[in-house]
Amino acid sequence: MGNGVKESTARVREDAEAILPSPVNSKSDHRQVLSSLLSGALAGALAKTAVAPLDRTKIIFQVSSKRFSAKEAFRLLYFTYLNEGFFSLWRGNSATMVRVVPYAAIQFSAHEEYKRILGRYYGFRGEALPPGPRLLAGALAGTTAASLTYPLDLVRARMAVTPKEMYSNIFHVFVRISREEGLKTLYHGFTPTVLGVIPYAGLSFFTYETLKSLHREYSGRPQPYPFERMIFGACAGLIGQSASYPLDVVRRRMQTAGVTGHPHASIMHTLRAIVREEGAVRGLYKGLSMNWLKGPIAVGISFTTFDLMQILLRHLQS
Repeated sequence: MGNGVKESTARVREDAEAILPSPVNSKSDHRQVLSSLLSGALAGALAKTAVAPLDRTKIIFQVSSKRFSAKEAFRLLYFTYLNEGFFSLWRGNSATMVRVVPYAAIQFSAHEEYKRILGRYYGFRGEALPPGPRLLAGALAGTTAASLTYPLDLVRARMAVTPKEMYSNIFHVFVRISREEGLKTLYHGFTPTVLGVIPYAGLSFFTYETLKSLHREYSGRPQPYPFERMIFGACAGLIGQSASYPLDVVRRRMQTAGVTGHPHASIMHTLRAIVREEGAVRGLYKGLSMNWLKGPIAVGISFTTFDLMQILLRHLQS
């Protein structure tokens, strides 16, 4: 039994090394990073634009004490369209793009780098990483991206829940927050964001990479078809968002406290207030059913776009 395990581990290591090319020079490394940044930026932009109306609706429910239901959510979408016009459904999407493009670019690029670093450390490479390091690579990538782009996320949340008369553009939001609430407000809600990103990004990347690895093992094909990538991404989004959702609600409440009448408070105070006023399940999981609709779509588009862009860029470079 012991010899069989050792032989199996040796074969996995050999397969992992066979998949990857020999060490590349610095110029190729830089090209690979730029390729990841570009692919990640496009992946994030397409995914978020596709689900922007649902995203805005979810945020409005998250930061209010109104009870969520699918019927109420679609009523809100319909009346927003009637009263403010079709493009109002994408209000705040420009701020979303300003945040999502660098966020997705950094997250995907960081994930590729962390996979290489952890692969060298553990003696594995790329997609052959064992489960623990695979989970860690995703968590580190999400934390890195969130830390560098957080103020843009706060601005996007503010624009999503306020009338267009309050903030004329992204820069106006920054100016008013800085002047009226102080610069440190730009990082209000950062802690629950990072605490939520760790399971979300960790489980999303872990699930997607694991499903691709299992597909390769059982199908005998080195690459899944695009629709299979979409399914793997949808599963990844469903698992990742379900695990981190309560912290997402707390984060939104803290981000929008200055404009919704809620006092600025700590994570625990916000958490207790939501549970006391709305209940544990109804309050902390408000809007989750909408996330189950938009999350798998967005994450599926995101992962699929990134992979296909990477393949295209590799072909163009060769």
